Amino acid sequence: MDYKELKLIASTSPHIRSKNSARTLMVDVIIALLPALAFSVYNFGMRALTLTLVSMAGCVVIEAAYRVLTGRHQTASDLSAAVTGMLLAFVCPVTLPYWTILLADAFAIIIVKQLYGGIGKNFMNPALGARAFLFSWAGLMSNWVAPGTKAALWGSTADAATYATPMSFLHANDLEGLKRVYDLPAMFIGRTGGSLGEVSAMLLLFGGVFLILRRVIAWYIPASYIGTVAVLTFLFPRGNDPREWMLYNLLGGGLMLGAFFMATDFVTSPVTRRGQAIFGVGCGLLTVFIRYFGSYNEGVCYSILIMNLCVWLIDKYVKPHHFGVPRTAKKKEEAGK
Repeated sequence: MDYKELKLIASTSPHIRSKNSARTLMVDVIIALLPALAFSVYNFGMRALTLTLVSMAGCVVIEAAYRVLTGRHQTASDLSAAVTGMLLAFVCPVTLPYWTILLADAFAIIIVKQLYGGIGKNFMNPALGARAFLFSWAGLMSNWVAPGTKAALWGSTADAATYATPMSFLHANDLEGLKRVYDLPAMFIGRTGGSLGEVSAMLLLFGGVFLILRRVIAWYIPASYIGTVAVLTFLFPRGNDPREWMLYNLLGGGLMLGAFFMATDFVTSPVTRRGQAIFGVGCGLLTVFIRYFGSYNEGVCYSILIMNLCVWLIDKYVKPHHFGVPRTAKKKEEAGK
């Protein structure tokens, strides 16, 4: 065939395309979170569902309104805002007032996401950024209820009895006290107090495996994150039985939710496998450090946010070299710039 008859089309990258879109990926994330949401309704009552739906709707409406006001094309249909709202509700107490979660929605969507260009350009996880913002209302964010307590669907929840969470026992190094309240099966299943969607390690683990099998996320960050926490808590059990101390630390708090659904955020995590492993190790180190030495019981939120700020540095030093170019030549080229 004469090459002149060939129809060559020159286009910009990317040249490798996938049937997956942002919307299909977000649908998979929502599906993976649904079992944990169903369990939270069983654990805390219908308010868990309404708080989650209010948060999701708030994020979608706020993003759509912001895009209209700024004259930009609509992106609310990609469901990234809905996922942000769902994750934000998951890391809050079920008793949190609706106006508070809507205020956090606005912070997540406008301040963390849209002011930096929208989806794909935020420098930190929007849901975790909003959770950190919500600690301006520390009393509301610390009002935990006992498992099996059905929080009031409407009206004030200020009179709900505050209940000790597993992390409060671990922070006080009171493993024996924790074991009297919660055994390991209860911790694994999720019959414990805590944030709305983080209590069932079992269902969050199932959801994380689903995302890995669907190739929505890779296993490098969850494995390195959870593995680092496991190793450190086993080696430094603070005078407790190493195995029990490790297991309670793995199953308590937001570790499973953070490792599978927060730290793996495409935008705010490294792009290379080695970088993702380093990122996970850093999250694990900071989580244990904050849990052991911080004044706050939990370290997952702030450890991921801190590592989000280090992603540019990780990507800079672990990026692969050009195929066919010796590393020495690459170093000389960079030195000459």
